[in-house]
Amino acid sequence: YLRTGKRMSHRHSDIVIQFKKTPHSLFGEGNDMANRLVIRLQPDEGVRLFVQIKEPGPGGLRVKSLPLNLSYAESFTVRYPDAYERLLMDVVRGNLSLFMRKDEVEAAWTWVDGLIEAWDQSGDPPEGYVSGSDGPLAAAMMMDRDGRAWWEGH
Repeated sequence: YLRTGKRMSHRHSDIVIQFKKTPHSLFGEGNDMANRLVIRLQPDEGVRLFVQIKEPGPGGLRVKSLPLNLSYAESFTVRYPDAYERLLMDVVRGNLSLFMRKDEVEAAWTWVDGLIEAWDQSGDPPEGYVSGSDGPLAAAMMMDRDGRAWWEGH
């Protein structure tokens, strides 16, 4: 599943890999949590692996999701420039590797124009959503229908 949008409730870019649930849990029935790998692209770049562990102590079997964290900011003490600052520094240095050429921009718009045309012809355009929300209601309903949920680990 892919969810993207502008002016949503939270501004972040994550790649979430949801591992399959184990068919026979060591922690007994009722534990339907699965491990998850989250790659945070922005802000606070890093990688987190959420693993399911048995909580220590008395009181029966309790399973908890524990993150193993690799934070870029915590790993390096130097100040890392934000995205626009880095782009401007690259321009000043003559490094254009992060910029698209004219033919690349035109190819991207050709692709997008094809999508827009297909939506127009289908009579079923993408559903809009309110600024500051988590996206269209249909996206949440699709996940519910499939027995899934969006990752909301801001």
